[in-house]
Order: sequence, then C-alpha cells, then structure tokens
Amino acid sequence: MSDFHQHGTIATLHNLSQRPLEDLETQLLEFSQSRKMGLILPSLYSEIGTNALDKIVSELARVEYLDTVVVGIDRASSDQFKHAVQFFKPLPQEVCLLWQDGPRLRELDTLLKDERLAPYQEGKGRNVWYCMGYLLSQARVDCVALHDCDIVTYSRELLARLLFPVANPIFSYAFCKGYYARTTQTKMNGRANRLLVTPLLRALEIVCGPSDYLKFLDSFRYALAGEFSMQLDVLKTLKIPSDWGLEIGLLSEMHRNYSSNRICQVDIANHYDHKHQDLGDEEAAHGLARMATDIAKALYRKLATQGEVFTQEKIRTIKATYYRVALDFVGMYHNDALINGLTYDRHSEEKTVELFAQNVMQAGWDFLEYPMAQPFVPAWNRVISAMPDILPRLAEAVAQDAEEFAA
Repeated sequence: MSDFHQHGTIATLHNLSQRPLEDLETQLLEFSQSRKMGLILPSLYSEIGTNALDKIVSELARVEYLDTVVVGIDRASSDQFKHAVQFFKPLPQEVCLLWQDGPRLRELDTLLKDERLAPYQEGKGRNVWYCMGYLLSQARVDCVALHDCDIVTYSRELLARLLFPVANPIFSYAFCKGYYARTTQTKMNGRANRLLVTPLLRALEIVCGPSDYLKFLDSFRYALAGEFSMQLDVLKTLKIPSDWGLEIGLLSEMHRNYSSNRICQVDIANHYDHKHQDLGDEEAAHGLARMATDIAKALYRKLATQGEVFTQEKIRTIKATYYRVALDFVGMYHNDALINGLTYDRHSEEKTVELFAQNVMQAGWDFLEYPMAQPFVPAWNRVISAMPDILPRLAEAVAQDAEEFAA
C-alpha cells in the first residue's frame, strides 16, 4: 500500500484510496473538452503480436478521452509496416504510424544528419524524437503521455493516472513521471534503478559535494521508468540522448528548463512487469551493462555542464565510492526481501554491482576520451529554426506512408 510521504524536491502523487478507474476516466473525459490528450508508443516491429502489446491495444480501445495515438515503428520492412498499420487499425483514436526505417523518413533523416540536426544513434531515443516532432507538426493535442509497448501487466488505469496531472486544468504541472513498485510476489526487479542509479547518485554527492541536480534526481521513486507525460510545449525545448540515457537525460532537461513546482511524479500501477534486459558483459556492448554505461555518462555530462571537473583520479574515486554504497544497498534489499518473504540471491546481486562498478569506470573513461562527442539530439526549436519547413515535410512523409499502406 502506498503512503503519503513527500520526499525530495518534487511533488509525489500517491495511490492512497484505490480510486475507481471509472471515476478517473469520467473526469479525464471532462478535461478532454478543453485539453486534448495524445499518446506516444515507441515500438519495435517484433513487439507486434506479443501478449503485452495485444493487451495494450485492447485496453486503449476502451479509452474515450484519448484523442491521438502516435506509434513509432522500428526495424520493420515494408510488408511488416503494412502489417503494423492493420494491427493498430482497431483503435478508435486518431492513429498515426511513423515508419522509422521507411524511405521517406530516412530521406528526411539524411537531410537532418547533413546539418548535424538528427539523432546519431538508432534506438528508442530516435524513435521518440521523431514522434515528438510529428505531434508538434499536427498541433492537435495539448498534452501527451509516453509509455513502452512491452508492459505485460498493462491496464488502462496506468494511462489515466499518468495523464491526470498534466490534463487537469487546476494543476500547474508541465511534466509528470510515472513510478511503481518493481516487485512480484516472489522477488525484487528493477536492478538498474536499485543497484546503479540510486547508489551512484549518492556516491556522486559524496565525491562531488551537495548538488540541487543530484537531489532532484534522487527525488524520483523510479528514475528509469519509461512512462511520463507533459504539456505539448515541453516537446519543443527538450534535448534528449538517443542512447540508454534517455530517461536520465529527459529528467536532466526538465531540471534545467523548469522549476521543481512544475514537475511531479505519480504512482501509476500496483503491479508492473515488462521485458527484462540481460545483464550483459564487461564489454558493455549490450543489456544492462550497456544501459549502465550510458546512464553514468549522462550523469557525468550533466554535472560537467554545471562546472564539475572530472579527472581520472576522480573517476576512480567515484567508482570506489559507488561500489561501497551499492554493497550497503544490497544488504538493505536483502533484509527487506527477508521480512517480506521474497527470494533474494545476494551473490547474484553483488556480481551485478561488480559489473556496474566497471561500467561506471568505463563511462568515465569514455567521457574523458571523447569530450567533443555530441550527447544530445537537438531540440525541435533549433531544428525548426534551421529548417523552417521540416515539420510540414515530416507530416507529409507520414501521411504518404499512411496512404500507401492503408489498404
């Protein structure tokens, strides 16, 4: 059961009363008369037809207050994209699909890359960025939510609770982050957040000193949650990483651009599970190891913009401090698991911490070795300034794909 504790510098909206979903949706339907709502779904083609996405589509088909659904389809051939169009066709909302690998969007991508204005890396960040641009081109909705397509425990209550803080005209929130407990009846999940993000934030504060930014990040109950909502205008100014640092990078942008009273987090699910990443290896080429390296780099980059100076010696100190703090957390989680009757593999958890410690070190070396790396995708405001016709061209490309593959 949730509690009412307010921790950190942002508002936390709890699930205190198990309010009936019908009440929430009735109120959201009222809000939709003056504030239209949209949803971004970044999806791999391989997720189409899975139990998770089948459940998501069937739940969204019952959402009356939602105006627009924008789906970014990655890694799809022309036949597969046509199948994706048919898959999402039953949705009653205005549905738009972006064929991320299609020739029309790739042509625009090439033009933007020539001007160093496009995402430099494939993945979720690139997918989300183009979906944001499309929503800006339509100016059809006032606020938008985003969630992943691999949530196996999905309920439309998740979307209702996620959109409520930015759709309610009485509230003044520009951005809302979802959170949830990453536990099952038998064990704890959420290794990257539990064993990397929280102990790394605490270690950075020990080594680098007190920081409003670090305190801000540490205020989020689940900083790596892929679910958030925001006012449409927020999309114009966001500079987001295109790698695994997307969620941390997005929070960093909100810290830079908005005061804390415009930001909140909300409890969106009693039970949450999704596709789990493999741990990966010491090369940090895939899985949670790759994620850990990208997340640590995102934190180093942000602190550097605030005047923090990193050296090889400081990186070693951060790694050592992180390792000690993370091991302390392992002890806490072990005890928490025992009192709740959960299984807890302490050896596996400590092995994960050892790998993450190497990733923290590698991220520091990468940061020091490639100081001119372009970490962020340019904000859409800058792209529009450089290419004033880019949004109409993006909208036209999406419309042409829809017309070609609608049959």
